[in-house]
Amino acid sequence: MIDENGEQVGIVKPEDALRMAREKELDLVEIVAKANPPVCRIMNYGKYLYQKNKRAHEAKKHQKQIQVKEIKFRLKIDHHDYGFKKNHVERFLMDGNKVKTTIMFRGRERSHGQLGVKILDRLSKDLGEIANIESRTRMEGNQMHQILTPRKAVIEKMKAAKEEGKVKEPESA
Repeated sequence: MIDENGEQVGIVKPEDALRMAREKELDLVEIVAKANPPVCRIMNYGKYLYQKNKRAHEAKKHQKQIQVKEIKFRLKIDHHDYGFKKNHVERFLMDGNKVKTTIMFRGRERSHGQLGVKILDRLSKDLGEIANIESRTRMEGNQMHQILTPRKAVIEKMKAAKEEGKVKEPESA
């Protein structure tokens, strides 16, 4: 048994341990049930749960949720539309999100899968500096997918350079 100060009391009968906990107006909590003999601790269980939830909430507050954004392409995409959607993918990657690029096929377009692969390869080549390919191109039904993840080190350098540029502009104006 362990007392409320964290000091080891020793092996105590369960009845005596409960009596000691009640005298101090605390709870007797079984910590390791499978040990021989089981390890118990005298503590304020409500306060323990509150502090545990508070620590979990603090840890969660500093985490960033990574989202998977999706951009859909068509097989017959124009150069301007491709550039426009490529810029969206780049912005999502700069924000630290994963991007799922999808090419949708209709009817006879499915027989020209190599054209879809060509578009996704072009995109991954254009974004090769800031993106890693998490999953290679694969066909599922009438859609072809590829997942891109951001390269953290490169993106942080680009953001730092962009912030330095923002700082320098007001000084020269």
